[in-house]
Amino acid sequence: MVTDRYGNPLFECTAEAAAHLDRAVEGLLFFRPEFPTAVADAVAASPTAPLAQAFSAYLGVLGTEPRDAAEARRRFTAYAADLDRSALPHRERMHLAAAEAWLGGDMGTAAHVLEELVVENPRDPLALAVGHQLDFFTGDATRLRDRIGGALPAWDADDPHRGPLMGMYAFGLEESGHYDRAQEVALAAVEQNPRDVWAIHAVVHVHEMRGRFADGIDYLDARLDDWASGTLLTVHSWWHYALYALEADDTDTATRIYDAVLHHKDSSGFVMELLDAASLLWRFLLADLDQDARWQALADAWSARADPPYYAFNDVHAVMAFAGAGRLAEADAFLAERRRWLEHDDANRTTNHTMTAEIGLPVGEALVAYVRGDHETVVDLLWPLRRRVHTFGGSHAQRDAVQRTLLESALRAGRADLAGRLLGERAGLSPHSPYNWLGQARLAEALGEAGRAAVARDTANELAATAATRLHRRLHGPYLARTP
Repeated sequence: MVTDRYGNPLFECTAEAAAHLDRAVEGLLFFRPEFPTAVADAVAASPTAPLAQAFSAYLGVLGTEPRDAAEARRRFTAYAADLDRSALPHRERMHLAAAEAWLGGDMGTAAHVLEELVVENPRDPLALAVGHQLDFFTGDATRLRDRIGGALPAWDADDPHRGPLMGMYAFGLEESGHYDRAQEVALAAVEQNPRDVWAIHAVVHVHEMRGRFADGIDYLDARLDDWASGTLLTVHSWWHYALYALEADDTDTATRIYDAVLHHKDSSGFVMELLDAASLLWRFLLADLDQDARWQALADAWSARADPPYYAFNDVHAVMAFAGAGRLAEADAFLAERRRWLEHDDANRTTNHTMTAEIGLPVGEALVAYVRGDHETVVDLLWPLRRRVHTFGGSHAQRDAVQRTLLESALRAGRADLAGRLLGERAGLSPHSPYNWLGQARLAEALGEAGRAAVARDTANELAATAATRLHRRLHGPYLARTP
């Protein structure tokens, strides 16, 4: 029986298909855009190979694109119809079980099956990488960390694929709040593989969570050739750069990034890119910065998708686009359709069913209420959820758009008690963030504490200026040429 490069036997798999699978796994680990082609090549070379079919199924759900998932489910069902699973090796059976669970909407079961698989076989990089993404999509920071951390001792220090696993581990450490260790591990991974964009991404998240935006700018500038083009994380990495620019009060750079990379007339329309576009524009909206033309184009892109209920995290960003564009009737209709789905699909409960009911709908309603200026309703909806928002997926940085919405509404509703609590929590975790200090200044002004307001505002301006002076690369000339 043929084996993969890690020594794992591959059932009903030719040597040609095994080579394609090795190429596909490596592409997945390093976020290379050509890895889906390698998966298709593996299926074509050995159409009955269970691992090739499982990988193809994973490919259909990893992008959280509902139409891709439906097509993957159709192909998988046809493949599995007459399959005698009892004849398969245990590893292949578990991969097929995980793929089937995720295709059926049960992300929790899929994550659990893959976790059990790596307990038995910690040198299964496909199980580790797919499980890591499942933990991200479900907002399970502990598993995001420990799934990879528990397997790392089985990988030799000189194994070329231990590096990307370290990058995954670093991201799990960061999402769990272990910032020093996360940065240490991520930098070590980048040292092994300079183009390990997931490890670079972990470093970027550490700087984001610590509010060290000037350091983040310097880091991305120094590694521009490694992340700024040609990877599946290119657009998302530019989104992070735009967040840094906004924190430095450089709205020009942030909008240049938006127009050059996040959303423009030639954008792919992939949901992952639309998420970043909506999230960035929402931060402009929270700062009362008009972006109507951009909002309208983005809302058109979301509307054209006409997505069925699939992943609540995506739905919330669609509502951001509709509400941000002032298309409140469209946002209301979108949320009403999701409510009807919850009421009439109760017999087919999925992970997304729970996510939508518990987080997606109330957050979406809060976003619409914010645009309507009903800040009391925003507070009523989001305050009870603020420590549970992670359960519908994403990272702390992504979900901060929701947390900032709550803070902004608390300030605008005159809820000094809640705003003070939220700002205390934020400043305690991220004392270098200009946004947090500006919030402190606004609260002090509302309370009539002019002296404290002046100190907080001066601090915010000093921090923003420090970051701005390090935004030494601008999006024009050769710099713009590096964007996709």
